[in-house]
Amino acid sequence: QVQLAESGGGLVQAGGSLRLSCAASGRIFNVNFMGWYRQAPGKQRELVGTITGGGTVTYADSAKGRFTISRDNARDTVYLQMNSLKPEDTAVYFCNGYIKDLSGSSRAYWGQGTQVTVSS
Repeated sequence: QVQLAESGGGLVQAGGSLRLSCAASGRIFNVNFMGWYRQAPGKQRELVGTITGGGTVTYADSAKGRFTISRDNARDTVYLQMNSLKPEDTAVYFCNGYIKDLSGSSRAYWGQGTQVTVSS
């Protein structure tokens, strides 16, 4: 079995910061491409940013200059550091990862999501 689990969400004032974590666990051979997404109430899920196995990062326009994605391959964990948070950042944040398990099977996995609420 392979699982992804997000953590670190919560309530923060506008201008504050949060760091989200996404940890992969189970019978993992390797974790390759990973991404962060978010979904606000009544809206479609949107991409926040991605990171490759080699550490190359891309961001949506809304995240550039404020959010930073990184990964710790030794711990099978990816992070989303969010600074200068705005009320419009309020959403459930999801992690997605392309993972090969020990049987040699590769596919995308989703975490359960973590709520981020930014107050004025």
